Amino acid sequence: MSEDNSGSGSGSDHLESVVVRFAGDSGDGMQLTGSQFAVSTALAGAGLSTFPDFPAEIRAPIGTTFGVSAYQINFGSNDVMTAGDAPDVLVAMNPAALKVDLPLLRAGGMVVLDTGAFTDRNLKKAGFEANPLEDDTLAKYQVLKIDVTKFTLEAVSEFGLGNKDALRSKNMWMLGLMLWMFGRKRKPITDWLSEKFAKNELVRDANIGALNAGHAYGETAELSIGMKRYEIAAQEHEPGTYRTVTGAQAISWGIAAAGQLAKTQIMLGSYPITPASLVLHELARMKDFDIITFQAEDEIAAICSAIGASFAGSLGVTSSSGPGIALKTEAIGLAIVTELPLIIINAQRGGPSTGLPTKTEQSDLYQALYGRNADAPLPVISVRSPSDCFYAAIEAVRIALKYMTPVMLLTDGYIQNAAEPWLIPDMDTFEPIEVEYAKAPDDGSDFSPVTRDAETLTRHWPKPGTKGTEHRIGGIEKDYDTGHISYAADNHQRMGDIRRDKVAGIAKDIPAQDVDQGADKGAMVVVGWGSTYGPISQAVRRARKAGLDVSHIHIRYLSPFPANLGDLLAGFDKVLVPEMNMGQLVTALRDKYLTPTIALNKVSGQPFKIEEIHEAIQNEHPAQAAE
Repeated sequence: MSEDNSGSGSGSDHLESVVVRFAGDSGDGMQLTGSQFAVSTALAGAGLSTFPDFPAEIRAPIGTTFGVSAYQINFGSNDVMTAGDAPDVLVAMNPAALKVDLPLLRAGGMVVLDTGAFTDRNLKKAGFEANPLEDDTLAKYQVLKIDVTKFTLEAVSEFGLGNKDALRSKNMWMLGLMLWMFGRKRKPITDWLSEKFAKNELVRDANIGALNAGHAYGETAELSIGMKRYEIAAQEHEPGTYRTVTGAQAISWGIAAAGQLAKTQIMLGSYPITPASLVLHELARMKDFDIITFQAEDEIAAICSAIGASFAGSLGVTSSSGPGIALKTEAIGLAIVTELPLIIINAQRGGPSTGLPTKTEQSDLYQALYGRNADAPLPVISVRSPSDCFYAAIEAVRIALKYMTPVMLLTDGYIQNAAEPWLIPDMDTFEPIEVEYAKAPDDGSDFSPVTRDAETLTRHWPKPGTKGTEHRIGGIEKDYDTGHISYAADNHQRMGDIRRDKVAGIAKDIPAQDVDQGADKGAMVVVGWGSTYGPISQAVRRARKAGLDVSHIHIRYLSPFPANLGDLLAGFDKVLVPEMNMGQLVTALRDKYLTPTIALNKVSGQPFKIEEIHEAIQNEHPAQAAE
């Protein structure tokens, strides 16, 4: 079972939570099936977390293992924070899906199979020497064998579709069955199908017919003993209006909301790259919020257009992933040296180079902290969940505009695509983001573009077209007082100090680091950042229930670190740092605080499981060493 519910669901009508994984060929519509099951589940009031897991190939050969696409959802009445360690139910639409994802299924879990897809040809493509439906491959699982192919063809036969077109509704037949199995309503799905295929009534009716047929099968078929309809209670939620949200949606909406709070136009300059492209897609639909989007011909043009927008008085935003951020590096330095506000969204993925485009990692922290020529610091903020993206984006904009600096906002492939319920906030509770453009000096003196605030060291923001503020600015070093080009040694030292001190000073303007769970000192603390939040939180909760003295600290502000972070870490005997990289936060903590740390690293392209972190806590805890 998922999260902290470790009991078996087999043979039980009532469960606290369950993990379901839909898997099939890339053309089987597994992402659509899973996302629509998630919508129906959210409307039922359950807590949920999802994990779309798809291949990088645009269209791998049909029936092959490297073309398997999956969508995992963990839902229940408890506090759901991850997509689950192991599925309780695996829906396998073909042999390749069974081959790839069966090892993930917990022992005793349920496999739901389309037997019609288990032909000799498909078995050979998947690498099976024998038919797993006829040997002991599935002996330790509950198995529900259904000829979905046959039943789908029967369900849509009245619409006169050819076999190829008719079988495109197989995913809807299976979805109908799963909706029945977990007590989910069909109406949200039929409404969505009616809207999506409003201009193609034949396709609409075929899909709705297949959905209803799958549901009817569950209602009428004589299923094997122990395979029941499961009931999962709704989660207790804070009152308010909720919707499901992905990280890409939330980060886009946060940028849009921040633009409204600042009463400033947003301009996104971006070049398509997985998994950052979703932000471009989302913001392109938000023109009504004074947002301009520009799909550039390359990464360099994308960021330079955003910098140009910031120079012109709008807020420039650019989005990419690791390989694209590498191409943007010189321009990021330009934004730093010209001290212009800029939001850089880095949706991390597996690397190096083009690496694993559709898989997740936290491998760009070094790049964010140090990946520019010369000493070129900038603030770095990370998000920890899909809904958290909204608030982190607003905070990134606040810092960028207040301190006239580029800010890097780190998300990752898992968060970008994952979904969870989100309580829609009341925007009237948010503080406005103050923006003031520079004016000509009242005394008639020459205007300087680098006039600074004495406390924040922030230069003011001249808007082109404002009389008396004419100036030039660029990538060559500037004189501290006038903004003119300067090669003077002492001046370059002074400007370097200013750039360093301005970013370091932001530590006074961010919240003190809190402890997410546990005491602020003790035997062990688990420190994380980004999307490791869910599995760390659950693993620490599990360890604390078992009596271990362990706390959890999750860092949002990675540059500068919160002012109290060093003192917090010094209060623990052991510091365990799980990361989806080879130890990048570990390096930064050791560099800043000389903190002895224990690295727990994973670069498989998959998120951490709760058990992986829980096991590390048990193995490394001082109480274990004492025994």
